[in-house]
Amino acid sequence: MTSLLAGCGLQPGPQREPWRGKAEAACLARGQVRATAYTEPMKPISGPGVCGMDNPFRVMAFDKGSVMLRSRGVLACPMITMFDRWLDDVVQPAAATYYGTRVAEVQIGTYNCRRMNNARRGHISEHAYGNAVDLMGLKLVDGRTVSVERGWRGDIADQEFLRTIFVGACEYFTTVLAPGSNIYHYNHIHMDLAQHAKGRHYCKPVLKWTPQTPAPMQPGPSAQAPQAADPYEHRTIPAAAGAMGAAPAQPSAGEDDASAEGEPPGDGTDAQDGTEPDGLPQLRPATTPADRIARERWQASTARPSNQPTSINDLLH
Repeated sequence: MTSLLAGCGLQPGPQREPWRGKAEAACLARGQVRATAYTEPMKPISGPGVCGMDNPFRVMAFDKGSVMLRSRGVLACPMITMFDRWLDDVVQPAAATYYGTRVAEVQIGTYNCRRMNNARRGHISEHAYGNAVDLMGLKLVDGRTVSVERGWRGDIADQEFLRTIFVGACEYFTTVLAPGSNIYHYNHIHMDLAQHAKGRHYCKPVLKWTPQTPAPMQPGPSAQAPQAADPYEHRTIPAAAGAMGAAPAQPSAGEDDASAEGEPPGDGTDAQDGTEPDGLPQLRPATTPADRIARERWQASTARPSNQPTSINDLLH
């Protein structure tokens, strides 16, 4: 039978890494995510290709319903749990410090069946497994909004708040990419729980930054250069908050894991031009007008006139 299947080209397709299903099962066994008015279990998502998760949840709010989503998201149990912890331990204390209030709503992107940077080929995005979140903005209880794109180099309070939650995220997630890391993240902060080789973590851009309200953090792993085959560049989590001290990487397509536009994801089923051999939708080329606009914005954001007054931007290398 095996020979017949092989002869007919019916061999099993690509499979998701076993650790993903195990991580979901362990999270559920610990009761870290349950069915609630704001967390709704869904049927398994399987495909196209390796996309999907065994036990997805439709999420309407985080932090026990206190932080709403501008639009509903779809995530796996581990990501919901860690995002909740980060909101409670890092984001809310930072909001109290810089704004004197709490965060009431977040604008995020979640599940999306695609490759990194929406490229035609290459590594599969962690968004394709419900294992990543893109944060575009936050709304405070008093109605004020904080945009990642405008605030990263905008009002001083916004800059300090966003850098504080970024540095804190580096101790909760295994990959964190923010404005300044490359052209694809000029308008959002990407966070995921990918399992990198030898347990490495990646946090970009590298900042010289000590938050006013440091999150509860544990010493990170020692800096090591990853193998060349790893899709991420050689940036590791520092030993402690505020110890980030190297220059941010120049833009390099294909090394990160978020869309150039930073738009909220769809349901991952809208193949545009057929499918690739691995079953994933065939997406648009990596270089598009939107990518060029993103590159121009990234280059503009990294250039500071010599006569500009000193600000928090000078903490960036």
